[in-house]
Amino acid sequence: MRPISWKVAVRDALLIVAGSIVFAIGVDVFEVPYGLAAGGVTGLAMVFSAVAETFGVALPVGLQTIVINALLMVLVVRSGNRGYIARTVAGIVACGFFTDALVPFLPAVGGEGDLLLCALWGGVVTGLGLGLVFRTGGNTGGTDIVAQVVARRTSLPVGTSVIIVDGVVIALSATVFSVEQALYAAVAMFICGKVIDAVVDGPRAARAAYIISEKHNEIAHEILHTLDRGCTELEARGMWSGEERPVLFCVLSRSETVWLKQTVASCDPNAIVVISEVHEVFGEGFRQIRA
Repeated sequence: MRPISWKVAVRDALLIVAGSIVFAIGVDVFEVPYGLAAGGVTGLAMVFSAVAETFGVALPVGLQTIVINALLMVLVVRSGNRGYIARTVAGIVACGFFTDALVPFLPAVGGEGDLLLCALWGGVVTGLGLGLVFRTGGNTGGTDIVAQVVARRTSLPVGTSVIIVDGVVIALSATVFSVEQALYAAVAMFICGKVIDAVVDGPRAARAAYIISEKHNEIAHEILHTLDRGCTELEARGMWSGEERPVLFCVLSRSETVWLKQTVASCDPNAIVVISEVHEVFGEGFRQIRA
């Protein structure tokens, strides 16, 4: 692989540190004080910490996450390249360190009657922090590693495995805290996942359109010359008729899809149009792709 430039390395280091600090704030302010163990190794560490506290033993959540993740990393250390492993180790250590280091400086927000508020903001803030770390191409360890192992050994999809593993952690937290807190923790976990997707993938402002029409030349002309967007003709064949039939493909902004549908409807009301969301678009007319 091509060596990483020092600028990219510095940028990734800053993102990992900033993301870890934001994540730690979300955990320490909104989740730990109110027993919202929102899945993952952090949620498992919260359960262990609460159990140990009943015996008068202090188990820092951040330190636990570093130790547990260090054990889990043994399972996947051979599967990634050195850059990925370095970023992941940095994310694990930074998140664990700041989770414990920031506790004396952060106030707890909310109260027993504001668990929903804590779950909502806990999910948003932790998701934002993790998203910044994930943008570097690294990871923060956690139950994702366990889910990958479960998926390989059971043939389950990785996404399903993640839900199962995190669900077990949340169910376990219900026996230590309460069922109500576990349900709010599930809300925080769901929101966290959505925010991570938004940070990593960016706002889903683009749309990809596939158009099948006998008047494809007329539609393509309108897209190219009126909308001033690129358009690609794909060769396809109808399985029912066996006829060769071109498919137009183009990428548009959210607002331009309204114009596209109106144009296609005026040219060929019987045309087949498929519009899907696109996470990121790079190139001419869109953002420049960067390392």
